[in-house]
Amino acid sequence: MVRLGNVMKQGDKQPLAAEAMAKDQVLHQTKKGAPKSPISMMLCGFAVIGGLAYFTLYSHKKPEATALDVAKVATGTASTANTRPQK
Repeated sequence: MVRLGNVMKQGDKQPLAAEAMAKDQVLHQTKKGAPKSPISMMLCGFAVIGGLAYFTLYSHKKPEATALDVAKVATGTASTANTRPQK
């Protein structure tokens, strides 16, 4: 059996060890920071959002529209000749 006095001594040692291990760490964050620069993360985000927007427009296009017409609409360079149905 373990005596109550020994249990108290072990309980006192654990917080000291935890404080010693974690005194250099703040919520387990590294000093390095983010693995990518904020600018590259922003550019990747724009690429992902642009791709999602293109494929959303492509999936909702009319049967007579081509992929080039969808790309022109997605980039904002379309004219009425590109958006009107071909006769």
